[in-house]
Amino acid sequence: MLSEAVFFDTLRQGLWVAVITSVPILGVALVAGVIVGLFQALTSIQEMTLTFVPKLVAIVAVFWISMSFMTRTLVTFFQTHLIPLIAGG
Repeated sequence: MLSEAVFFDTLRQGLWVAVITSVPILGVALVAGVIVGLFQALTSIQEMTLTFVPKLVAIVAVFWISMSFMTRTLVTFFQTHLIPLIAGG
């Protein structure tokens, strides 16, 4: 049985891994949204697909580029923290 300290430490580390792996995608979505919003405000174009398509393309591109980093981070977390806890180590 896990002690509370081990449980909360593992939970904290898992949340930190979730933050680290989501920052690239969320950051690019934020930057793309601001750029498209500025473009719409400057040109008075209020097309809904204009906000959706560039953000989607940027998110997919960053996901494709950072997929190896995300996978490596998650695998390392599982191998060093979760699997030893499940195995009883």
